[in-house]
Amino acid sequence: MRHRITDWDNAYANGINIPQGDRWPAAWVEPAQQYRETLAAVDRAKLGLVYGEKPRNRFDLFLPEGAPKGLVVFVHGGFWIGLDNSYWSHYARGAVERGYAVAMPMYTLAPENRIAEITTEIGRAIEAAAKEIVGPIRLIGHSAGGHLVTRMISATSPLPDAVRSRIANVVSLSGVHDLRPLLTTKMNDKQRIDRDEAYRESPALLEPMSGARVTCWVGAGERSEFIRQNALLASIWKGLGAETDCVEEPDRHHFNVLGGMEDAAHPMMDALFY
Repeated sequence: MRHRITDWDNAYANGINIPQGDRWPAAWVEPAQQYRETLAAVDRAKLGLVYGEKPRNRFDLFLPEGAPKGLVVFVHGGFWIGLDNSYWSHYARGAVERGYAVAMPMYTLAPENRIAEITTEIGRAIEAAAKEIVGPIRLIGHSAGGHLVTRMISATSPLPDAVRSRIANVVSLSGVHDLRPLLTTKMNDKQRIDRDEAYRESPALLEPMSGARVTCWVGAGERSEFIRQNALLASIWKGLGAETDCVEEPDRHHFNVLGGMEDAAHPMMDALFY
Protein backbone atom coordinates (compact mmCIF):
# COMPACT_ATOMS: atom_id res chain seq x y z
CA MET A 1 0.00 0.00 0.00
CA ARG A 2 1.32 3.42 -0.94
CA HIS A 3 1.81 5.94 1.84
CA ARG A 4 3.02 9.52 1.88
CA ILE A 5 3.92 11.35 5.09
CA THR A 6 2.34 14.78 5.33
CA ASP A 7 2.63 15.44 9.07
CA TRP A 8 6.31 15.17 9.93
CA ASP A 9 5.79 16.38 13.49
CA ASN A 10 3.46 13.46 14.21
CA ALA A 11 5.75 11.04 12.40
CA TYR A 12 8.44 11.70 15.04
CA ALA A 13 6.13 12.22 18.05
CA ASN A 14 6.54 9.37 20.51
CA GLY A 15 4.76 10.21 23.76
CA ILE A 16 1.35 11.02 22.28
CA ASN A 17 1.38 7.86 20.17
CA ILE A 18 2.22 5.44 22.99
CA PRO A 19 -0.40 4.37 25.59
CA GLN A 20 0.43 6.24 28.81
CA GLY A 21 3.37 7.72 26.96
CA ASP A 22 3.33 10.75 29.22
CA ARG A 23 4.90 8.55 31.94
CA TRP A 24 8.28 9.12 30.32
CA PRO A 25 10.83 10.50 30.96
CA ALA A 26 9.70 10.99 34.58
CA ALA A 27 9.49 7.21 35.06
CA TRP A 28 13.26 6.99 34.70
CA VAL A 29 14.17 9.52 37.39
CA GLU A 30 13.83 7.36 40.52
CA PRO A 31 15.52 4.16 39.27
CA ALA A 32 18.34 6.25 37.80
CA GLN A 33 18.91 8.05 41.10
CA GLN A 34 18.81 4.80 43.06
CA TYR A 35 21.41 3.23 40.78
CA ARG A 36 23.76 6.21 41.12
CA GLU A 37 23.41 6.20 44.89
CA THR A 38 23.94 2.44 45.14
CA LEU A 39 27.18 2.50 43.14
CA ALA A 40 28.41 5.72 44.76
CA ALA A 41 27.99 4.10 48.18
CA VAL A 42 30.54 1.41 47.24
CA ASP A 43 32.94 3.77 45.41
CA ARG A 44 31.95 2.58 41.96
CA ALA A 45 30.52 5.83 40.60
CA LYS A 46 32.47 8.88 39.51
CA LEU A 47 29.92 11.63 38.93
CA GLY A 48 30.28 14.90 37.05
CA LEU A 49 33.67 14.29 35.45
CA VAL A 50 34.66 17.22 33.24
CA TYR A 51 35.47 16.91 29.54
CA GLY A 52 35.11 20.52 28.36
CA GLU A 53 34.52 24.11 29.33
CA LYS A 54 30.73 24.40 29.03
CA PRO A 55 28.43 23.65 32.01
CA ARG A 56 27.01 20.47 30.44
CA ASN A 57 30.42 19.11 29.42
CA ARG A 58 30.26 16.43 32.10
CA PHE A 59 29.97 12.66 32.26
CA ASP A 60 29.24 10.04 34.89
CA LEU A 61 31.35 6.89 35.04
CA PHE A 62 30.03 3.65 36.56
CA LEU A 63 32.50 0.92 37.43
CA PRO A 64 32.18 -2.87 37.68
CA GLU A 65 33.56 -4.98 40.47
CA GLY A 66 37.23 -5.52 39.73
CA ALA A 67 39.23 -4.16 36.81
CA PRO A 68 37.04 -3.11 33.84
CA LYS A 69 37.25 -5.23 30.71
CA GLY A 70 36.81 -2.05 28.67
CA LEU A 71 34.55 0.95 28.24
CA VAL A 72 30.94 1.37 27.15
CA VAL A 73 29.70 4.89 26.36
CA PHE A 74 25.95 5.52 26.37
CA VAL A 75 24.69 8.71 24.69
CA HIS A 76 21.20 9.85 25.66
CA GLY A 77 18.40 11.10 23.43
CA GLY A 78 15.94 13.98 23.60
CA PHE A 79 16.08 15.15 19.96
CA TRP A 80 19.24 17.16 20.80
CA ILE A 81 17.01 19.73 22.58
CA GLY A 82 16.11 18.12 25.92
CA LEU A 83 17.06 15.93 28.90
CA ASP A 84 20.45 15.11 30.39
CA ASN A 85 22.41 12.05 31.48
CA SER A 86 20.76 11.84 34.92
CA TYR A 87 17.66 10.10 33.51
CA TRP A 88 19.48 7.02 32.29
CA SER A 89 21.96 5.91 34.97
CA HIS A 90 20.22 2.58 35.65
CA TYR A 91 20.68 1.58 32.04
CA ALA A 92 24.38 1.13 32.79
CA ARG A 93 23.51 -2.00 34.78
CA GLY A 94 23.72 -4.63 32.02
CA ALA A 95 27.14 -3.54 30.77
CA VAL A 96 28.50 -3.01 34.30
CA GLU A 97 27.43 -6.54 35.23
CA ARG A 98 29.30 -7.78 32.17
CA GLY A 99 32.45 -6.25 33.64
CA TYR A 100 32.62 -3.00 31.67
CA ALA A 101 32.89 0.58 32.87
CA VAL A 102 30.05 2.73 31.53
CA ALA A 103 30.39 6.44 30.76
CA MET A 104 27.23 8.54 30.35
CA PRO A 105 27.95 12.04 29.02
CA MET A 106 25.63 14.98 28.63
CA TYR A 107 26.10 17.71 26.06
CA THR A 108 25.13 21.29 25.31
CA LEU A 109 21.66 21.24 23.82
CA ALA A 110 20.26 23.04 20.79
CA PRO A 111 19.59 25.86 20.15
CA GLU A 112 22.74 26.86 22.10
CA ASN A 113 24.65 24.26 20.10
CA ARG A 114 24.22 23.23 16.48
CA ILE A 115 24.08 19.50 15.75
CA ALA A 116 27.65 19.64 14.44
CA GLU A 117 28.80 21.18 17.71
CA ILE A 118 27.03 18.45 19.69
CA THR A 119 28.84 15.88 17.56
CA THR A 120 32.14 17.52 18.47
CA GLU A 121 31.27 17.56 22.17
CA ILE A 122 30.40 13.87 22.20
CA GLY A 123 33.71 13.14 20.51
CA ARG A 124 35.50 15.00 23.30
CA ALA A 125 33.47 13.18 25.95
CA ILE A 126 34.39 9.79 24.52
CA GLU A 127 38.03 10.83 24.27
CA ALA A 128 38.02 11.92 27.94
CA ALA A 129 36.34 8.70 29.08
CA ALA A 130 38.82 6.66 27.04
CA LYS A 131 41.64 8.19 29.09
CA GLU A 132 40.00 6.86 32.27
CA ILE A 133 39.54 3.27 31.10
CA VAL A 134 41.81 1.03 29.02
CA GLY A 135 40.66 -1.66 26.61
CA PRO A 136 38.04 -1.86 23.86
CA ILE A 137 35.34 0.78 23.53
CA ARG A 138 31.71 0.04 22.71
CA LEU A 139 29.18 2.76 21.97
CA ILE A 140 25.41 2.69 22.43
CA GLY A 141 22.98 5.58 22.01
CA HIS A 142 19.23 6.09 22.01
CA SER A 143 17.26 8.21 19.50
CA ALA A 144 19.36 11.38 19.03
CA GLY A 145 22.05 9.43 20.87
CA GLY A 146 21.80 6.74 18.19
CA HIS A 147 22.61 9.43 15.66
CA LEU A 148 25.57 10.62 17.73
CA VAL A 149 27.18 7.21 18.26
CA THR A 150 26.94 6.34 14.57
CA ARG A 151 28.47 9.73 13.74
CA MET A 152 31.45 8.62 15.81
CA ILE A 153 32.12 5.75 13.39
CA SER A 154 31.48 7.67 10.19
CA ALA A 155 34.38 8.61 7.95
CA THR A 156 34.18 12.21 9.24
CA SER A 157 34.18 11.21 12.93
CA PRO A 158 35.59 13.84 15.30
CA LEU A 159 37.41 11.14 17.25
CA PRO A 160 41.21 10.95 17.07
CA ASP A 161 42.63 7.85 15.42
CA ALA A 162 43.89 6.42 18.72
CA VAL A 163 40.33 6.37 20.11
CA ARG A 164 38.67 5.31 16.87
CA SER A 165 40.93 2.28 16.64
CA ARG A 166 39.66 1.07 20.04
CA ILE A 167 35.97 1.05 19.03
CA ALA A 168 34.93 -2.59 18.86
CA ASN A 169 31.21 -2.25 18.24
CA VAL A 170 28.26 0.17 18.18
CA VAL A 171 24.53 -0.22 18.87
CA SER A 172 22.11 2.48 17.74
CA LEU A 173 18.75 2.26 19.55
CA SER A 174 15.91 3.91 17.63
CA GLY A 175 18.48 6.15 16.00
CA VAL A 176 17.75 9.08 13.70
CA HIS A 177 20.32 8.57 10.96
CA ASP A 178 18.96 10.90 8.25
CA LEU A 179 18.24 14.41 9.52
CA ARG A 180 16.50 15.69 6.39
CA PRO A 181 12.95 14.70 7.48
CA LEU A 182 13.32 16.94 10.53
CA LEU A 183 13.84 20.11 8.50
CA THR A 184 10.14 21.00 8.42
CA THR A 185 9.22 19.96 11.98
CA LYS A 186 8.42 22.39 14.78
CA MET A 187 11.33 20.88 16.71
CA ASN A 188 13.66 22.36 14.15
CA ASP A 189 12.91 25.84 15.49
CA LYS A 190 15.29 24.78 18.27
CA GLN A 191 17.42 22.23 16.44
CA ARG A 192 18.21 24.79 13.70
CA ILE A 193 19.19 22.09 11.20
CA ASP A 194 19.61 23.45 7.69
CA ARG A 195 19.99 21.45 4.50
CA ASP A 196 23.78 21.72 4.45
CA GLU A 197 24.10 20.52 8.04
CA ALA A 198 21.64 17.68 7.40
CA TYR A 199 23.94 16.38 4.68
CA ARG A 200 27.10 16.82 6.76
CA GLU A 201 25.70 15.33 9.97
CA SER A 202 23.48 12.46 8.77
CA PRO A 203 25.29 9.12 9.17
CA ALA A 204 23.10 7.58 6.45
CA LEU A 205 24.48 10.16 4.01
CA LEU A 206 28.08 9.57 5.07
CA GLU A 207 30.45 6.67 4.60
CA PRO A 208 31.34 4.46 7.56
CA MET A 209 34.89 4.39 8.81
CA SER A 210 36.97 1.39 7.87
CA GLY A 211 36.06 -1.63 9.97
CA ALA A 212 32.81 -0.13 11.29
CA ARG A 213 30.45 -2.54 13.04
CA VAL A 214 26.94 -1.47 14.02
CA THR A 215 23.66 -3.03 15.10
CA CYS A 216 20.61 -0.88 14.41
CA TRP A 217 18.01 -1.84 17.01
CA VAL A 218 14.44 -0.55 17.24
CA GLY A 219 11.18 -1.53 18.93
CA ALA A 220 8.76 -3.19 16.52
CA GLY A 221 5.99 -1.04 18.05
CA GLU A 222 7.68 2.27 17.31
CA ARG A 223 6.62 4.98 14.91
CA SER A 224 7.18 3.85 11.32
CA GLU A 225 9.75 6.58 10.79
CA PHE A 226 12.01 5.18 13.50
CA ILE A 227 11.68 1.71 12.03
CA ARG A 228 12.53 3.10 8.59
CA GLN A 229 15.49 5.10 9.93
CA ASN A 230 16.75 1.99 11.71
CA ALA A 231 16.73 -0.15 8.58
CA LEU A 232 18.08 2.70 6.45
CA LEU A 233 21.50 2.93 8.07
CA ALA A 234 21.97 -0.82 8.32
CA SER A 235 21.20 -1.20 4.62
CA ILE A 236 23.24 1.71 3.31
CA TRP A 237 26.32 1.04 5.41
CA LYS A 238 26.24 -2.67 4.60
CA GLY A 239 26.55 -1.65 0.97
CA LEU A 240 29.54 0.50 1.87
CA GLY A 241 31.49 -2.30 3.54
CA ALA A 242 30.45 -2.00 7.20
CA GLU A 243 29.37 -5.01 9.24
CA THR A 244 25.73 -4.31 10.11
CA ASP A 245 22.69 -5.93 11.63
CA CYS A 246 19.09 -4.71 11.87
CA VAL A 247 16.80 -5.77 14.72
CA GLU A 248 13.12 -5.01 15.39
CA GLU A 249 12.42 -6.11 18.96
CA PRO A 250 8.82 -7.35 19.42
CA ASP A 251 6.49 -5.64 21.89
CA ARG A 252 8.78 -2.64 22.42
CA HIS A 253 8.20 1.05 21.80
CA HIS A 254 10.49 4.07 21.79
CA PHE A 255 10.81 4.23 25.59
CA ASN A 256 10.74 0.67 26.87
CA VAL A 257 13.14 -0.52 24.16
CA LEU A 258 15.87 0.71 26.52
CA GLY A 259 14.94 -2.01 28.99
CA GLY A 260 17.36 -4.49 27.45
CA MET A 261 20.25 -2.40 28.74
CA GLU A 262 19.39 -3.30 32.35
CA ASP A 263 19.73 -7.05 31.76
CA ALA A 264 23.24 -8.40 31.25
CA ALA A 265 21.78 -11.49 29.55
CA HIS A 266 19.48 -9.63 27.14
CA PRO A 267 20.06 -10.11 23.38
CA MET A 268 20.68 -6.36 23.14
CA MET A 269 23.72 -6.79 25.38
CA ASP A 270 24.79 -9.76 23.26
CA ALA A 271 24.67 -7.45 20.24
CA LEU A 272 26.74 -4.80 22.02
CA PHE A 273 29.37 -7.30 23.16
CA TYR A 274 29.39 -9.31 19.95
